[in-house]
Parts: sequence; structure tokens; C-alpha cells
Amino acid sequence: MEKKKVLIVDDEKTFCELAKINLEATGEFIVQTVSDSRQTIAAVRSFVPHMILLDLIMPHIGGMEVLEMLNSDEVSSRIPVVILSALEKDTDKLRAYKLGVVGYLVKPAQTTDIIQAIHKALEFK
Repeated sequence: MEKKKVLIVDDEKTFCELAKINLEATGEFIVQTVSDSRQTIAAVRSFVPHMILLDLIMPHIGGMEVLEMLNSDEVSSRIPVVILSALEKDTDKLRAYKLGVVGYLVKPAQTTDIIQAIHKALEFK
């Protein structure tokens, strides 16, 4: 079975490292992390992930703006995105879904929930 490539965009480096270790330990995924949201499009173009896990609260460029950038980019517009954020208001979720996300998890999320959301996203597009 081909391993699926997952890009994690989150400014919390410890979270990125732990998520990478946990996801790659399943043998199903190859994970790349980006801790500066300004590097998202470049990472998408070089890594070409099957799906993206995106935080919303980040310095420089927030997650909603990153979503808009991903949607307007030829390569990334076809890649499913799951939000993984501490923002749990329905207004945040609604805005994210209107921008095309296929899933929304609230931190802290269990690894099993993250894996389930990844599988669902990979089926979606």
C-alpha cells in the first residue's frame, strides 16, 4: 500500500513533532511539517501532499488566510484540508467549511481522531 503524504501546518513545533511521530508510526503516512504559515504554498509545491492538517491560530498569516491562499493556488486547490485548531466556536467552523475544508478537529485531539479525519479527507477528494 502506498503511504499517503500529510502536510501539517502548525506553529506549535512540539505538536508537529509528536503528530509526525505518531502518524508515521502507523506505517500509513509520510509527514512533513511547516511551522511558519508563510511557507505553506512552497511546502505544498515541493512535497505535494495528499492532504493538509491546518491550524488556524498562527503568527504572520492566520489559518483562514492560508485556506484562501490554498484555494487560489492551482496545485493546492485540489488537496483536502482538515482544520486542527483550538478555535471551537461554530462561527469559526462555519467559516472554515465555507472555505472548503473537509473536516474540523478541536485541540487537543487524540491521534486516533486525527487518523480517522485523515482517512475521511483522503476519501473525500
